[in-house]
Amino acid sequence: MATPDRRQWGVWQWLDERIGLADLAKLARKKEVPVHRHSIWYYLGGMTLFLLMVQVTTGILLLLYYRPSAEEAYESVQFLMAEVQFGWLIRSIHSWAANLMIFTLFVHLFSVWLLKAYRPPRELTWLSGMGLLGLALGFGFTGYLLPWNELAYFATKVGTEITGAVPVVGSFLGRLLRGGDEVTGATLTRFYGIHVAILPALTVFLLGLHLFLVQRHGMSVPPNVEGHQAARRVMPFVPNFLLRDLVGWLSALAILAALAAYYPAELGQKADPFASAPVGIKPEWYFMFMFKTLKYLPASILGIEGEIVGVIGFGLGGLFLLLVPFLDRRTARGEPSHLFTMIGIMVIVYMIVLTYLGYTEVATQ
Repeated sequence: MATPDRRQWGVWQWLDERIGLADLAKLARKKEVPVHRHSIWYYLGGMTLFLLMVQVTTGILLLLYYRPSAEEAYESVQFLMAEVQFGWLIRSIHSWAANLMIFTLFVHLFSVWLLKAYRPPRELTWLSGMGLLGLALGFGFTGYLLPWNELAYFATKVGTEITGAVPVVGSFLGRLLRGGDEVTGATLTRFYGIHVAILPALTVFLLGLHLFLVQRHGMSVPPNVEGHQAARRVMPFVPNFLLRDLVGWLSALAILAALAAYYPAELGQKADPFASAPVGIKPEWYFMFMFKTLKYLPASILGIEGEIVGVIGFGLGGLFLLLVPFLDRRTARGEPSHLFTMIGIMVIVYMIVLTYLGYTEVATQ
């Protein structure tokens, strides 16, 4: 019995000399997580990371069969779903994991906002998180076109036309995204490259920075808890918090499997650029509130095209969201900031209501 123990110790020592396992183990034992009534929100970051790992794993499997061209993309996905063993399941899990990942990202974003976890010295953590949210939306936008089906084609056409409404650089951005004046096979190839190369590279960089900053500064304690607790309760990250994280991951995996089995991803009809747009064309749910806002705007506002006003408004809104840690000076000084709390609640309500209206109106068409 002594020989295996010596061998195990030898492997550990060999790895420790090269990558510092003892230092990593010491760091893991040292890390602590605050315990209070808002601790439930701490698990959203890990949940989002897990769903991203599911995305990467299933995406790699899909790449083994996918062919990024207008002539073969639809047929390759069709073959994957009909002929490849469990291919339909892998694609469905990839699709549902993408939706759940963006959902948890939004919930994570607003939980950080409402709990004021962006206050100093965590401004860069907020900025890197906002960057990751933007990349996730970019993954969703570029990945939607890849099956080259009817709905994806026309939704992408509408989306790139909206991009073209950006003042000054809109025309350039539209051509850059489409690879020309129209959505064609060049657009598909371009979106494929962005989806599997450019966005993943940026994600690795920003995710590494975000995790480093979270490790560097630790998990934030809400101001109302921080001010009323003389001595904060904590739990060790390993194994207490990590085991709870794993329970959440396994639950998410079970939910993904159930959704994929009972509501598998559909393929629809192959895209035909010469056909008319189908009834009920709509973007993914996480773009619906923006889509409906642009639909509700009048044709002209103060002599400016309504769509342009809407695009500028969303751009300014995104900039405001990015700069929240620097604009909320009261929170930075440790004072109550009810204004930014109310703004956050109003944004959440606005997004929910517009998304609901978007889907109910589509359902009645």
